[in-house]
Amino acid sequence: MENSCGWIAQAGCSPQRDSLKGTQLADWLIIGGGITGLSAAHALTQMHPQASIVVVDRQRAAQGASARNSGFVVAHEHPAASELLGSDGFAGYELDTSIGRAAADEVRKQIARHGIECDFQESGYFFAVSDPRKLTDVESKLKTLRAVGASAQFLQGEQLSEKLGTQHYKAAIWCGNGNALLQPAKYVKGLLDALPQKVTVFENTDISGLERLGNGRIRARSRGACVEAKQVLVCLNAFIPRTGIDDSATFPMELSASLTRPLSDAEFQAIGAAAPWGVLSTRPLGATVRLTPDRRVMIRNTAEYRAQDLSLDQLSLRRQHHVLGLQRRFPFFGEQDIEHTWTGHLSASRSGQPYFARVEEGVFAVAGCNGSGVARGTLWGRLLAELASGGDSTLMRSVMQRAQPGWLPPKPLLDIGAMLRMRVEAVRARTEI
Repeated sequence: MENSCGWIAQAGCSPQRDSLKGTQLADWLIIGGGITGLSAAHALTQMHPQASIVVVDRQRAAQGASARNSGFVVAHEHPAASELLGSDGFAGYELDTSIGRAAADEVRKQIARHGIECDFQESGYFFAVSDPRKLTDVESKLKTLRAVGASAQFLQGEQLSEKLGTQHYKAAIWCGNGNALLQPAKYVKGLLDALPQKVTVFENTDISGLERLGNGRIRARSRGACVEAKQVLVCLNAFIPRTGIDDSATFPMELSASLTRPLSDAEFQAIGAAAPWGVLSTRPLGATVRLTPDRRVMIRNTAEYRAQDLSLDQLSLRRQHHVLGLQRRFPFFGEQDIEHTWTGHLSASRSGQPYFARVEEGVFAVAGCNGSGVARGTLWGRLLAELASGGDSTLMRSVMQRAQPGWLPPKPLLDIGAMLRMRVEAVRARTEI
């Protein structure tokens, strides 16, 4: 089998860019050609129309982790028990939601500004469970979501089955008025294709470190080549250590997903001709599932703390896990019905909050999307460009106030602790996989 992302296959490829050669001079260097880096590039072109801007990506731009996520535009997170209306944690949840809503609005602005066709749906999505005991404090959660501006509705039984076309889920909170869905590879490809010609993009260029030069510039080294720039924005999320930034207090998670063939007309009618939907689990390692506008089912039901990528044999085993998850929801699916299986990485932190910082003079970085990279990555790109340009705003101050990713123990304690935590969470989520 191949590690083949279904989203990227549908979106197609932009024209290939050259890899970095020799020494390039620039006013601005952006490391990372995903959602955050491309959003930063767009912001810089607006703020500094005469500046020279270079973007480098380790592989093909717009085809990394940003294109491989599940396509949830998160404005309203599922509130934890400690964040419910009336609790001490509600103020933080309210502030996080204000950031989330601004981030989701930033996605809408980018789509409208650049005319990006990415199957954007203002339909909200579901926090759904197979075991109703894993959806607690329903009334309090509805009140909390509504208090921060969300539309929220509790569904169960046949009412829920009719919405989703499967009886697997027994209870759910539908959450809208901000939450949305899109095709992630089409979105990030749209950001890439909309870049002005003055932005130079180098692909297949692996930056191995940064060094400060005596003339005030910063050199980003690649194999046999380099970029010397006045300002550097590091937009690598899970891969931020590749530039030598080792104190972000974030860590990588490797996820795998599969996308099926389209449902036949008979199958589609058998599930009640359900409208496209998205489901997030209330458990950290529960499955993320979508019914897409073209009648395919996407499932992501593995997440692992890993220092190395999955091999193809290991990915084949994860694919079997996807098949089991599919059959629990739609018994007519078998492995032969899967057209694409792939991996992707997200950047996580202990607190669920990002690392967003001025690392040193001329170097700025962000990491820690914690599974909400479509919206937050779009916003972070703009805000990081504004921070590096000396800008200030209430929204930027809110993001920096919340940017407390939490302490992580040193390795190997981190590795041991993370793997143990993942095993515990996998047991807790076993009914939701």
